[in-house]
Amino acid sequence: MDTFAALAHGMAIAVQPMNLLYALIGVFLGTAVGVLPGIGPALTVALLLPVTYKLDPGGSLIMFAGIYYGGMYGGSTTAILINTPGESASMATALEGNKMAKAGRGGPALATSAIGSFVAGTIATIGLAFLSPYLVDIAVRFGPEDYFALMCVAFVTVSATFGDSPIRGLTSLFIGLTLGLIGIDKLTGQARLAFGVPELLDGVEVTTLAVGLFAVGEALYVASRRHHSEEKIEAIKGSLWMTREDWKRSWKPWLRGTLFGFPIGALPAGGAEIPTFLSYSAERRLTKYPDQFGKGAIEGVAGPEAANNASAAGTLVPLLTLGLPTSATAAMMLAGFQQYGLNPGPLLFAERPDLVWGLIASLFIANTMLLVLNLPLVGLWVKLLAIPTPWLYAGILVFATMGTIAAKPSVVELSMLAGFGVLGFLMRRFDFPIAPVVVGLILGPIAESQLRRALAISLGDPMTLLQSPISATLLVIALIALIAPFILKGLGRFKANED
Repeated sequence: MDTFAALAHGMAIAVQPMNLLYALIGVFLGTAVGVLPGIGPALTVALLLPVTYKLDPGGSLIMFAGIYYGGMYGGSTTAILINTPGESASMATALEGNKMAKAGRGGPALATSAIGSFVAGTIATIGLAFLSPYLVDIAVRFGPEDYFALMCVAFVTVSATFGDSPIRGLTSLFIGLTLGLIGIDKLTGQARLAFGVPELLDGVEVTTLAVGLFAVGEALYVASRRHHSEEKIEAIKGSLWMTREDWKRSWKPWLRGTLFGFPIGALPAGGAEIPTFLSYSAERRLTKYPDQFGKGAIEGVAGPEAANNASAAGTLVPLLTLGLPTSATAAMMLAGFQQYGLNPGPLLFAERPDLVWGLIASLFIANTMLLVLNLPLVGLWVKLLAIPTPWLYAGILVFATMGTIAAKPSVVELSMLAGFGVLGFLMRRFDFPIAPVVVGLILGPIAESQLRRALAISLGDPMTLLQSPISATLLVIALIALIAPFILKGLGRFKANED
């Protein structure tokens, strides 16, 4: 009953005129930027992070939620129309969606994607609202050593699951952890790694790092690949609307996709890639039209896209209740919280229930707005796809620079933006995952303070990390997650040699 009351209170906050406007702006911006080729939800949120810098926290986070959901939906549009997934989670959607577009059925593909996103997002947000209080009850029992162990799980799972190589993921993580050391040590007051530059005493701004790595780095990478491949835009032919047969074939995949997406998205190493491909495989096995798969089966769009959006709501469960980002976009959301001095977790539910429940309630509104906006505006999104690549990425660079100047006007900050942009380009060029860098910068200082607190309470005894059952269990999970990729790779090589 408490959840219903909290949700009703949150809805009363979310439907205030200014908050509705923030949600509408967020949804529109998120979809408009997310629909552009090669720009996924993480880059969308990173690029628009400085826009919300001067807003009040409540309105800003509601806009963020709209940007997040809009960006998630926008990636499917590029996947369907030009076979360019905005992120890896949209790859499964592209398999059948682009075939439908080439057959002149881009309209129904976009429609089932939009409606499936709405259905899955709504069901998953209900799950978020009712599951979060139980996780918060568990989280408040955590001591400092338990939180440190939880951060270790986050570090290992994020670095091991992003990208193809665990070593590269861990390297990216250590770059982020090193950047997190810059600034004044909160315990001793000593400057660390500031090199005599006064602007570095406050530490590295998450906004600057995120925009540099994602937006500037992506622009430089696209510029370097400019003449390697040309994208062909497919026009939508025929009707936008789904037929009765399309509806009949879509509604079960929407529900099944939600069942795949939400629970897996809520896991520390879940992400959206696993449930989308599981959903695609399930639909391929369960379909009554197996001959259409590979040629444009609507089930192959409906299921993965529902799983994709349900996993987006799922990632908010560990983010809001434990402060753990389980995807690149969730890491950007965490950066959004931190720019207002807010740390997601159980204390946030107790200290700022209006903000948390207003945010959760706004997800329902953002979902509805997405459906209302995207079905009539497909023609507009198609025109956005026609923006020449040089203009598009030049605009991104200008937008990123102006946003950074607005957030923190400083020559040092702009130099750092350029430096992080070059770093982002090099990481893409040599296939290093970018998300662990942001996670390391955000969670590194938190993990350090919790470790030092645990050691201070135990008078310097490191065994305190193993004496708590929760801490010991989490450290074992982190160790298994760290070793497992290497063992699996070794077994794969062993079998290959045997064959």
